[in-house]
Amino acid sequence: MAPAEVVGKIIYLRQNYHFGPSKIAMYLARYHDIEISKSGVWRILQRLELNRLPASQKHKTYQKRWKRYEKPQPGHRVQMDVKFITPVGGAGKRFYQFTAIDDCTRLRVLRIYPRCNQKTAIQFLDYLLAKLPFRVEVIQTDNGGEFGSQFHYHVLDRGIRHVYIKPATPRLNGKVERSHRIDEEEFYRMLDGVVIDDTKLFNDKLQEWEDFYNFNRPHGGLDGQTPYERLRQKTQSPV
Repeated sequence: MAPAEVVGKIIYLRQNYHFGPSKIAMYLARYHDIEISKSGVWRILQRLELNRLPASQKHKTYQKRWKRYEKPQPGHRVQMDVKFITPVGGAGKRFYQFTAIDDCTRLRVLRIYPRCNQKTAIQFLDYLLAKLPFRVEVIQTDNGGEFGSQFHYHVLDRGIRHVYIKPATPRLNGKVERSHRIDEEEFYRMLDGVVIDDTKLFNDKLQEWEDFYNFNRPHGGLDGQTPYERLRQKTQSPV
């Protein structure tokens, strides 16, 4: 029988973050030095009737999943997208989260803007390139109006290729789409009831989340590494 403290942590991670047994076991080992198998976590969840996730959180069947390919080196391809933010805490203002994720390391850069157009997309691109610790070779986006001709030629002027995914195929931007779901589950749900109507304040909170995501959050797709750990591995290893 697992100690009550361990069970409490498992319940917290399940109810607040909807983590599965593997990720719960990974978190407990990494941050609490608690060794418990994923099957052990599963049995506890099953006993507490927490083994079923809400329908929106369930994995798709194998036939409906798409294999995500990983580029071999940081900067080979960066996926970019925009997430519309429902007014937080009833503030009434609209915000847009511009997101970029490196295909290789899952390292992300996030920024909130009060408008979604080519001007803010260009501003975000320049912000992204100044922040990433490696050179970007390709920017990949969908066909949204914010990524139109002005943005396209600005990318080219920066010496970077810009490729569009095929229309109506968001799966081709799968890593950034998935990261937006993580934002919703692990960041925005934690802001429930918090009123934010200031872009700077929003960006301050988002920067804290970005730092946690890049430096502290282990990723199942990276075999439990954080994006920063994967970046160090890739940049220190011979090509």
